[in-house]
Amino acid sequence: MNLRNDLQLIYDRIPEGSRVLDLGCGDGELLAALVEHKKCSGYGIEIDTNSVIAAMSRGVNVIQADLEEGLTAFNDQSFDVIVLSQTIQAMQNTEKILRCLMRVAKQAIVSFPNFGYWRNRVQIALGGHMPVSERMHYHWYDTPNIHWCTLKDFDLLCAKNNIRVLERAGQQTGQTFPQPVGQPGVLPRRVRQVENLVGNNRFFGSINNRPSEK
Repeated sequence: MNLRNDLQLIYDRIPEGSRVLDLGCGDGELLAALVEHKKCSGYGIEIDTNSVIAAMSRGVNVIQADLEEGLTAFNDQSFDVIVLSQTIQAMQNTEKILRCLMRVAKQAIVSFPNFGYWRNRVQIALGGHMPVSERMHYHWYDTPNIHWCTLKDFDLLCAKNNIRVLERAGQQTGQTFPQPVGQPGVLPRRVRQVENLVGNNRFFGSINNRPSEK
């Protein structure tokens, strides 16, 4: 198994035998690995036709759908883990999808580019242009990403929606670094949040709507 670094970080945090829903699953790389190596089950949702075909060729159960329309096809708490990897920053209604995650699954893992990463700030301050890197390779005029945010921005959005960050970790050139989170026991819902600090700055997190433990 040779997963991309950011997908490996998510893979490591999903328990064996979990029921998984992968939103914006792309070619199904993550879900295929979970099914084969961790005996997980579940579905992927993807809007791009070529990606749907690629995922199906991996043997992944995939539904072609637009996430902007919500997750009304799924019952409450029908999955153990829901994954939203590199997708939330390209959605029109970010709060809506976060609420859907909490309704449909016990826990969710979210990833997105951390626009506040220091290398991005340096490119803006010294280069005078929007950040471009190996993985964040779009230019400002052709990027599908419409909601750039920092980790603090996401923390504030979680707090607004009664979601608590449980864990945050960063990745730089394949290495993982734990990151501090806020004080526990404040909000009734829980999020595990993982940041990727590579030059393209991806962020990962998981949401859980069980009451916080005292």
